Amino acid sequence: MAARHWFRQTILERLVSVMLSAILFAVLTSCSSSNSEVSENSLSDPTSISTQQNGVAPTSTIIAPTQALSPTEAIEPSPQPSATSTNEPTRTSTPTLAPTPTETPLPTASATYSILRGTILEQANCRYGPGAAYLYKYGVYPGFYMDIIGRNETGNWVVVQAIGGTNPCWVKASLINIEGNVMSVAPTWLPLPESPYYGPLSGVSAIRQGESVILSWNPLMLRAGDDSLQYPYLVEAWLCTDGQLSFTPIGSWETMLTVKDEAGCAEPSHARVYGVEKHGYTAWVNIPWPTP
Repeated sequence: MAARHWFRQTILERLVSVMLSAILFAVLTSCSSSNSEVSENSLSDPTSISTQQNGVAPTSTIIAPTQALSPTEAIEPSPQPSATSTNEPTRTSTPTLAPTPTETPLPTASATYSILRGTILEQANCRYGPGAAYLYKYGVYPGFYMDIIGRNETGNWVVVQAIGGTNPCWVKASLINIEGNVMSVAPTWLPLPESPYYGPLSGVSAIRQGESVILSWNPLMLRAGDDSLQYPYLVEAWLCTDGQLSFTPIGSWETMLTVKDEAGCAEPSHARVYGVEKHGYTAWVNIPWPTP
């Protein structure tokens, strides 16, 4: 009896073992199939994926895979431009405008002047201006051979300097043997040296009595040693004589001077006055000129 009972128990244990193995195999097969379906579903529809833990959806954002282009949608490369396909722009010739004729100005006649040379005939004073009324600058002596570079309007006084020199002054033309026509030399004016110590004269006036004009001014009070020992006053006047206005320089020892001025010139007469000291001339003052 005991042996039979042991045999039955052994067979039952083996049956249970086989059944448990079959159940376990079925369960494993079922789980594998389920997982395969979930994996396929997650690839086809990413939004349907859910977590197996507590049924909570994952918090991370799932990026959908980029859709691949079909062969017909592939971007074909743009054709490269061919060097032979460039069209050169057509060049249109622009007509050249002919220059507009303009009036050609006529040449202006200009005087041509000369520089002459001459020999001093006798000792003479070379002065700052064309007349004996001007201050002495230096002396010239017989035999001096000099350039003649200028003249006054009438040609009776000329500007001379040593040949190649730079210190011009005025000499009376009659005291020089001039080689050539003195009127071919340019009319010239040299500036007078200015006094550094004295201002212009004051009280300058003029009154007319017929053809006589009386000029007057206040005296120039010089310091000791500034006297030039020449005329202390210089009047440069443009006076009407025989219908022509002529330049006349006049030296005066006094503060009053009478000049002759006629009517009948196209230009008005006028004059100016300087004070003179050994260093030079004061600034000139216009004389208010009375009409004829």
